[in-house]
Amino acid sequence: MKYWWKFLGIGLLLFASIAALRTPLSPALVHVSPDRVAPGPAVVEVLGYNTNFQKGSTVGYLENAGQRVCGSAEVIDATHLRLTLEVPAGMKDHLTTVGIDQLRYDGALFTEGLGSGIESGACGPGVNKIDLSGVAFTFPNRSILYESIRNLHFHVPMWFAMIFLMGISVVYSIRTLGSNSLEHDRASVSAAQVGLVFCALGLITGAVWARATWGAFWTNDVKLNGAAVTGLIYLAYLVLRGSVQDAHKRARLAGIYNIFAFVLLVLFLFVVPRLNAIDSLHPGNGGNGGFSDLDLDNRLRAIFYPAVLGWILLGVWMFTLKNRASKLNDQLDR
Repeated sequence: MKYWWKFLGIGLLLFASIAALRTPLSPALVHVSPDRVAPGPAVVEVLGYNTNFQKGSTVGYLENAGQRVCGSAEVIDATHLRLTLEVPAGMKDHLTTVGIDQLRYDGALFTEGLGSGIESGACGPGVNKIDLSGVAFTFPNRSILYESIRNLHFHVPMWFAMIFLMGISVVYSIRTLGSNSLEHDRASVSAAQVGLVFCALGLITGAVWARATWGAFWTNDVKLNGAAVTGLIYLAYLVLRGSVQDAHKRARLAGIYNIFAFVLLVLFLFVVPRLNAIDSLHPGNGGNGGFSDLDLDNRLRAIFYPAVLGWILLGVWMFTLKNRASKLNDQLDR
């Protein structure tokens, strides 16, 4: 079966896409109101996500600099509860964690009245524990990302596919310079054209993700700007090809240009954004921790790696079809 890899790519994409969209997020605490408290009696409304709070009372607490103060939490419904407690004076840090049984919301509250610390209060077991049954396999529930974390399995693999296709393109350009073969040149431009399709898809999915997490479709981020410049560089590659009439001269000029274009791709997407001196909102860039450090746990990896391979195989399939179509078109033009 010489087409086995195509069936593999389709299977991986179906698996990864369905799993990415259907897998639930882990239960988490996502919002508190008010988000600023002063020493003294306090009532804090807590919102859960994918939780199943049981009616009754349970244990809640504030944690500051490793010290904990307990209170009672009255369950309103499956995702809402009301935490009542006495906020002590003299906490060490402004940012205070809110916890309900097993769930924690780090830095949920801004606490006034800093000092040398507080005495921890003993927190006993809750009367009604949070029901976490039925969620054996979940995606991590990360602050700011929430449901948009699913885009990890679409946005990032598309860029992997683009880079792989541009790598194919530059390999064929090098072979063109060594052999002066127009067939290699045709394969090179076909790979670059399909790569630009994935570049456009990567920019679109990235803009949607940025709107959901950063509040704008586009920001002055070094990685976003680098990705846009990379796309323009390869568009210029196609313009250069269209400006030269002689086929062999076009192949040589385009081959040389393509080599420099791929070097710039590596610089703009991998080298420049990782410089600590340059600010970036992207994970793993500008001194930020990467997804592998913060968010890409084994649950995400189980879907992410098949998605990467599936999108790459789809891109290679598209490249082979485009190359065959270009060959047929050249034969008809003769």
